[in-house]
Amino acid sequence: MKMEVEYQQEYKRNSRGVQLFTCRWLPFSSPKALVFLCHGYGMECSGFMRECGIRLARAGYAVFGIDYEGHGRSKGARCYIKKFDNIVNDCYDFFKSVSVQEEYKNKCRFLYGESMGGAVALLLHKKDPAFWNGSILVAPMCKISEKVKPHPVIVNILTRVEEIIPRWKIVPTKDVIDAAFKDPIKREEIRNNKLIYQDKPRLKTALEMLRTSMSLEESLSEVQLPFFVLHGEADIVTDPEVSRALYERASSRDKTIKLYPGMWHGLTSGEPDENIEIVFADIIDWLVRHTSDNNSTVADQPIHPTYNNGIIELAATAACPATINKQPRQHRRQSHSSYLCGLKGRRLFHHSAM
Repeated sequence: MKMEVEYQQEYKRNSRGVQLFTCRWLPFSSPKALVFLCHGYGMECSGFMRECGIRLARAGYAVFGIDYEGHGRSKGARCYIKKFDNIVNDCYDFFKSVSVQEEYKNKCRFLYGESMGGAVALLLHKKDPAFWNGSILVAPMCKISEKVKPHPVIVNILTRVEEIIPRWKIVPTKDVIDAAFKDPIKREEIRNNKLIYQDKPRLKTALEMLRTSMSLEESLSEVQLPFFVLHGEADIVTDPEVSRALYERASSRDKTIKLYPGMWHGLTSGEPDENIEIVFADIIDWLVRHTSDNNSTVADQPIHPTYNNGIIELAATAACPATINKQPRQHRRQSHSSYLCGLKGRRLFHHSAM
């Protein structure tokens, strides 16, 4: 029998005085751990990520989401990202406020990021590496492609005018919903969600995403927390090679990658039901294996990966401690190829990251 789930929502004012929408899905029993949702560009939590919240809560996890400023039910200019750090800081403040509550302060803390939310999750880890016990990254935006990297002259020109026309919807894009979500019924449901931004990206928003991706690309080796990165091999919105780069360059001793043949970008919301079941089963299995009531630490295991049925996984797995011990960086040869926000295409911002 499936566990019942309690849903709550609340508005909170951020440090800049903007009202932000937050929500949570809670099991009626004491949660095994806390999961914090970081949604993608233009998306939102209460509707688009509802299925994720319910499934994880039914599995025994307390799940918390926040709509970024200008996204979903939160206030602010629609999908206008003035500073990417604002998103990271707002998430950090909210997630930290939850984590210190008496009923949650001894629980493990996991980040969950989809697409651009993967970048948010990685930056949250970078902001406070010892605070998080692990992360699930679904088709994350964390690297740039040489195929679509804009020429420095173009970036310089756009940078010169970004303060003059920061909100100008200048960036050409294709229909990302058509490209991201395979199941036609689910695709129309997403298109009919009025909380999802479906217009062209604004100039400053696009530049902030570019800068964030470039910064993350330079610091992938600094990723130390246990993580599970998932990507559809047929994804044409974010490139699966981005997830491979993260896996190969991260210093984490406990890291897993799974590539799903034939699946698209929307692994948890746009695939046929049988595929979504597979993806969530993998996510929940990873969470279960990384959740424990004791303070075990990552075992000292060899760091050579093995490959099996699309899964590349390190031998070490971590039982969830109250805090994470920082792991030493592993010295490895780094690839020089790059990916623009993890996006495929042939021109600047060919697709917007979701």
